[in-house]
Amino acid sequence: MTKDELLQKIRGQVIISCQALPGEPLYDEQRSLMPYMAAAAKQAGTPLIRTNSVRDVVGIRKATGLPVIGLIKMHYDGYENYITPTMKEVDQLVEAGAEIIAVDATFQKRGDGRTPGEYLREIRTRYPEQMLLADISTYEEGLNAEANGADLISTTLSGYTSYSPKLEGPDFELVGRLAKAAQIPVLAEGRIHTPEDAVRMLQLGAYAVIIGEAITRPLEIASRFVRAVEGIRQ
Repeated sequence: MTKDELLQKIRGQVIISCQALPGEPLYDEQRSLMPYMAAAAKQAGTPLIRTNSVRDVVGIRKATGLPVIGLIKMHYDGYENYITPTMKEVDQLVEAGAEIIAVDATFQKRGDGRTPGEYLREIRTRYPEQMLLADISTYEEGLNAEANGADLISTTLSGYTSYSPKLEGPDFELVGRLAKAAQIPVLAEGRIHTPEDAVRMLQLGAYAVIIGEAITRPLEIASRFVRAVEGIRQ
């Protein structure tokens, strides 16, 4: 599938994020459960899956035949960013066959001293044909990522950096501003909990919408219901 074909396939669609980290109920060290989540997402009609780790990139592509946004969450000393933070993780995701690789393109501190733009350019030099998704938290970061070779921008990290707004719901303003200014696709992601949220994001100009927690994180979903009725259980 070419880049243009993949972009056309996801335009106006819901992309499902299927991730489970160590310590979470759906994480099993012996086997991955995420291909089952991805299979359900495929039946629902999603054209693309976002997932974490080489194991899940390989497993989901094999189980569903769907293209994948791959990332590796890794914490290193001296790095504030953790989504595919170094070339080591990029190399692993390329080898695993991820059609799109998501990287942290925020202005947070990097242990290697590089700027996010330098990191994106380094990836582009080594892998000129690889599609890159820049996970950002602010308007300025999004435009910087575009200027340094990203193919797509996602608002994944809005509210998760120390300097971005802490919102209860989605960052509609950020998506709307970037959709108007950027010349590359802007994917809306982050705290999108209802179908109405997703529709509004597309109306604001998002190219597509990524949803994870509201669909594939049972602990978070159940917790929202439990909290909502706590005041009534008297």
